[in-house]
Amino acid sequence: MVHNSIATLASLADPVRMGIVAQLAEGDATVGALAAPYDMSLQAVRKHLALLESAGLVASRKTGRVRLCSLQKAPIREAMAWLNSRARLWEDRLDALADVVEERRPK
Repeated sequence: MVHNSIATLASLADPVRMGIVAQLAEGDATVGALAAPYDMSLQAVRKHLALLESAGLVASRKTGRVRLCSLQKAPIREAMAWLNSRARLWEDRLDALADVVEERRPK
């Protein structure tokens, strides 16, 4: 799960890929519709989509001459669960550090 979560987060580190994921969160879209907001070639957007597909975040299917993309939510849920577990771990560590600092503070 850790490797998959890191791959998910790494693929979302790019603003274009994050934007594509945000668009797909609203519903399925064609490659052309996903490319519309960006000042880049269709081929460049396809490369971003390929990376998102390799991370498991996007699935695409061909319907006639149109390629339709959809968001796959499971990898995002897994990454969120991993991040939440890391957050709890660090909160516990910080609480323990605060206790030590408080004990050593002059009265």
